[in-house]
Formats: sequence, C-alpha cells, structure tokens
Amino acid sequence: MHPTAREDTKDHTADTTDTAGACGAPGADTLTGRLEQLPLSAPVDALARADALDSVTGPLRDAVHALPLGTVRDLLRGRWLGHPLHPLLVQVPMGAWLSAGVLDLLPGTERAGRVLVGTGVLAALPAALAGWTDWADTRPEQQRTGVVHAAANSLAVGLYAASFVARLRGRRWRGRALGYAGMTAASVGGMIGGHLAYRQAVGVNKAEPVPHVVPEGWHRLGSVSDFPVGEPSRFLLGEVPLLVVREPDEAGGRVRVLADRCSHQSGALSGGRVADGCVTCPLHGSVFRLADGANVGGPATAPQPVFETRTADDGGLEVRLP
Repeated sequence: MHPTAREDTKDHTADTTDTAGACGAPGADTLTGRLEQLPLSAPVDALARADALDSVTGPLRDAVHALPLGTVRDLLRGRWLGHPLHPLLVQVPMGAWLSAGVLDLLPGTERAGRVLVGTGVLAALPAALAGWTDWADTRPEQQRTGVVHAAANSLAVGLYAASFVARLRGRRWRGRALGYAGMTAASVGGMIGGHLAYRQAVGVNKAEPVPHVVPEGWHRLGSVSDFPVGEPSRFLLGEVPLLVVREPDEAGGRVRVLADRCSHQSGALSGGRVADGCVTCPLHGSVFRLADGANVGGPATAPQPVFETRTADDGGLEVRLP
C-alpha cells in the first residue's frame, strides 16, 4: 500500500504543477492575450523605483508647498467636492483637443479647430495646478511616477501651444501635425495618470474599506479607564486599527473613536496631534474632527469613518459603526 500511495502522491503533484504553470497564461491567439504581452505596465511600474528622480521631485515638492495659495490650495485639492478636483479639470483640455483632432479631419473647420486648441491650452493651466497640488502630498514612489506624468502632459501643452501659433499664422498642416503630436503626448500622460490613480492609488479614499470589514454590532475595546485622557491611542479591532481619544471630564468626558488609517495616504492618526477637538495626521497634515470624522483641513478629501461609542455597566468601552 505504501508504494501505491507514493505513486498516487507523485501523480497528483505532477498534475498540480502543470495546472499551476498554466494559471493566468494568456492565449496568444486572443486579443486579450496579445494585449497582455505588450510591455506597458512593467516600464511604468519601474518609475516608482527610479530613485534617481528624487533629485527632481524633492525641489519640485518644496516649490509647490511654498506657493502662496492660501485657501485656494484646499479649493484645488477638492475637499469641497469630496474627491480630487484634478480629474474633473482634465476633462476640459482633453475634450477640447480630441474634438480639434476630429475637426482637423474635416474640411472648412480651421477656425473651430483653432478655438478648441487654444481653449485646451488655457484650460490645462488650472488642471495642472490642481495636479501639482495633489502630487506634492503623495509618497515618494508616487511622486516619481507623477513627475513623469507631468512631463508628458507639459510636452502635450507645449505642442498644442505651438499648434495654436501655427494655426494663427495660417500654417494649417503644421498646426494639425503638432496637434496630433500633442494628442500622442497627452495620451501617454493619461495612461501614466491612470496608473497613478488605479495602480498606485493616488487620490483614492484609503478608509473606504473600513465599513466593509468591521462586523455589525457592538464590539468591546476594553475598559474606559485603560485609555489615557486627551491622548490618541491605537486599538486593533479585528484587522482594522482604531484611533481612540478619551476627552477630559471638563470637555464632556466622551470617548471618540475613528478609523486610524488616514483616508488620504493611510497615515496613523494615533501618532498625530490631538487639539481643539481634532486630530492631525502626522504624514501630510490632514485634519479630522473627532466628533464626526469630518475632514476640515489638509490634503484629505474624504472623511474618516467614525464609530458610535457607549460605556457598559462594568465600565467597558464598546463601539460600532453607525
């Protein structure tokens, strides 16, 4: 029986190995298979590891932070909108330029094409400013990819500006050629921008999964007396870290509980500063109100999940999501 069992095991292992080798292998004869063989994602992934770009990103980041934008900075970040403003603003230049490219294929549309190209160049300026504002408060790996994204878009703006000048001077064919070159550069920039958003999660609400991974109902965190007064504490509820702040008695003595990972870039709020009923993230300075999790300052555009609290008869602290 033993040799038979070994033979069965060997055959089973061989079958498993063969199956594992075939897992995810694209079929070369299908469109999906051909697309998956294109060398697209690997070079863009490599940008995040290109630390040589840090000599560029560092001074640029400092320059963006030094801009005297005042309250305009929060406007550009999109906190009032609930998500970054940059993707919305980008629609205008891209739409104008794409429309100009279509009109350039038709007769008698020179004036309309020129207006659209110029409109796109002007609209690209606030879109770029919003993008730089977001970029300055990202992680180093994201900044490396982002600066290449910005370089491609800057090239596109330059080509379209040259296209506009050529069209004004009556050099129709030169203007069209420059326009299509600009669209190529903008498309490359858009691809890298998509990589930033969906692969590197720039602008994504990092706290969004919390309501989906915390079980319903009340959960005990321990005794209220276990948490220091006026200081941020960290407690792990299952796989979700929580920020726990016990207010002084003169401030009401309530216990405030938020998700600990900042919605902006997953910074630990429990390592931040608590003052005036708010907590400031130590990573990029986003400010959240402890009472309701509202984001009231900094680069975060989404609020923090806030937990309801109650004190049990034995002095235990219990929390649940609303």
